[in-house]
Amino acid sequence: MSRIGKKPIPIPQGVTVAVAGLTVRVDGPRGKLSHTLPAGVSATADGSVLTVERDSDHRSVRALHGLTRSLLANMVHGVKDGFERKLEIVGIGYRAQLAGQNLQLALGYSHPVIFPLPEGVQAEVEKQVSITLRGADKALLGQTAAQLRALRKPDPYKGKGIKYAGEYIRRKVGKKAGAK
Repeated sequence: MSRIGKKPIPIPQGVTVAVAGLTVRVDGPRGKLSHTLPAGVSATADGSVLTVERDSDHRSVRALHGLTRSLLANMVHGVKDGFERKLEIVGIGYRAQLAGQNLQLALGYSHPVIFPLPEGVQAEVEKQVSITLRGADKALLGQTAAQLRALRKPDPYKGKGIKYAGEYIRRKVGKKAGAK
């Protein structure tokens, strides 16, 4: 049996979990999330514990058992405490500002880049070069951070672009003038 899949998920106070057929709904102070269970996997909520079980020992069902448990645990944690992802903008003249539910980015292009934030993701801009994304859905938060980073990936020669906080950019040596 999966060591991760068989671990029960504790449900903290203030969070409600409802299992209806193949749909699991989690409500909490940070929002509401739902997940559809794959075939062969079932979930039960008993008091303050959510458990995930599988119907067979088929290889694909075993693989989905631990994955489903991890996704549901992230949902419970997300609606209770939320998740956060930090990005840094590096480069002279590169900056960001928040305009309603849109991020307006100056990334060295001839025009400002307008990035609409998806529903459920909040952004905070500090000193025009640090972006903090917050939300209850860990997958949506990671996807949004990846899309922001893809607007101007860090350059290995000059180090300019959007990078994750704490990310190390491996620098390359450029051309040397007059080398033979």
